Amino acid sequence: MSDVRPAVDRTIAGIPARELAAQYGTPLFLIDLDVLDLEIDRFTRACAPHDIALAYAGKAFLCSALAEHFAATPLRLDVCSLGELVTAERGGFPAGRMYFHGCGKTDAELRAIVEGRVAFDVIDNFEELERLTAIAQGGEPVDVMLRINTGIEAHTHAFVRTGGENTKFGFPRAELPVVLTRIAELPMLRLIGLHAHIGSQIEEPAPFLANLGELIAGAAAARALGLPVEELICGGGIAVAEGLDDPQPLDLDALAAGLASRARAADVRLSLEPGRALIARAGTSLYRIMAVKTQGGRRFIIVDGGMADNPRPIIYGARHRPEVMAAQREGPAAAATLVGRSCENDEMGDYVLPLGLEAGDLLALRTTGAYTYSMASNYNRFGRPPVVFVRDGHHRMVIRGESAEDVAARDAV
Repeated sequence: MSDVRPAVDRTIAGIPARELAAQYGTPLFLIDLDVLDLEIDRFTRACAPHDIALAYAGKAFLCSALAEHFAATPLRLDVCSLGELVTAERGGFPAGRMYFHGCGKTDAELRAIVEGRVAFDVIDNFEELERLTAIAQGGEPVDVMLRINTGIEAHTHAFVRTGGENTKFGFPRAELPVVLTRIAELPMLRLIGLHAHIGSQIEEPAPFLANLGELIAGAAAARALGLPVEELICGGGIAVAEGLDDPQPLDLDALAAGLASRARAADVRLSLEPGRALIARAGTSLYRIMAVKTQGGRRFIIVDGGMADNPRPIIYGARHRPEVMAAQREGPAAAATLVGRSCENDEMGDYVLPLGLEAGDLLALRTTGAYTYSMASNYNRFGRPPVVFVRDGHHRMVIRGESAEDVAARDAV
């Protein structure tokens, strides 16, 4: 268990939590643009001196307003569905700075790639390669990268591990000679790079460096066949601290310098694609306590959200440090289990929380910017919460919350 920090400051981005809850209701998903910009700056300062490009992985969280915000930065954008692409387009994000991921792209998504709505495609498997080839016939050559499963395994939760031999992503290393030979035969596809992503919440540079070593070997094999591989994307997965004030688990400057040193010798450009590492600390989920009860020797704090708006704790044990937003509740504290209101045992974590907490109090979970709203569902027919951008005392809604009528509106009756 970990101790909750006293609620000395009961504001979020300078705005009283009660004001936000009164205007937008709870649960409420908040993105602090100042915190986001600080993370973008931190990555840029570490990577720009080494000419390492950065792309935001849209799967972490994306809406049109966020795409518009990112469009004003140098970042590229990685999308992995037609929905993410349309969202980015509505936010005015330039096509030339987007690329398409995914291990099971639809024909509509492949057509969008061929039509130039993104800069390039990251091909995941042989079937996609052949389907893209057929769709691209007769048009301009399509820029592509290959996603390679380098076999490098990061020590993360199995559900967020995207590298290693037992995952679904990418071409196995052993098949690379065959796929390179096939691409060399296809004038409608132009191989511009290789990609490999090995997992999430990685806390040391060694897996990234080993992954890059495999990509460099792949680039050499491609160049031997006359294929102009110029860029290697090393994925993302950089670990994020649990609390806003906790030290960063990974030295970003050391990582960038280590990657750049190896890349220079191979004469290739590098790119990273952080998602969680950029957006997680900017996010806060604001809840209202609905009930406090003791059962079986355990104290349960029941909030008006849960696995429908944040499935991460129940899926893979993610932790988000809570902050009590009412000063009068500070004082003696004891162990408590934070739970949601869904009809599941949706425990959100064991913490030490004030004994004086009551129904109606506000509680915030910090560092929820990544994979919370983007993985939210309508389980129990709950509506997804509104999304509000906050910055320096100001706030604006960028996604409307869903009512019960909204949830039922798509029923074909």
